[in-house]
Amino acid sequence: MDEVLQHYMAQHGLKSTRQRTLIIDTFFSVGGHLSVEELWNKVREQDAKVSVATVYRTMKLLGECGLAHARNFGDGQTRYEAAVGRHHHDHLICTHCGTIVEFEDERIEQMQEVVARKHGFTVTSHKMELYGLCRNCQRLGKAKSEA
Repeated sequence: MDEVLQHYMAQHGLKSTRQRTLIIDTFFSVGGHLSVEELWNKVREQDAKVSVATVYRTMKLLGECGLAHARNFGDGQTRYEAAVGRHHHDHLICTHCGTIVEFEDERIEQMQEVVARKHGFTVTSHKMELYGLCRNCQRLGKAKSEA
């Protein structure tokens, strides 16, 4: 990971700064699906002088060099997840509370390949996002409707 980032930064004439390193370290240590604002809040716990613009630029950099994926789960907010050392996975997104659950299912992956071949496609990449209500929000909905 460090080699990829250092090589990319050298190619593009970018410097490694203390703030950039803090943002990157925080992003990879927290994990999950973070918005820039969420990451900025975490980073500011360690250095209140880091600007949100620096976080935006750093996340753009991580995306460009392939170390992070930008995702939009329908709430108008871009979230980032680490791209390194991860297997392909899909997402379940709660439309009420915003919970994001990652899952892997080999049968779904195989079926996608079958469907693609049937239609003469070669899959080069894909993402699957399923939207609905998580278990907790379903319970809350039932409790509200019974009241």
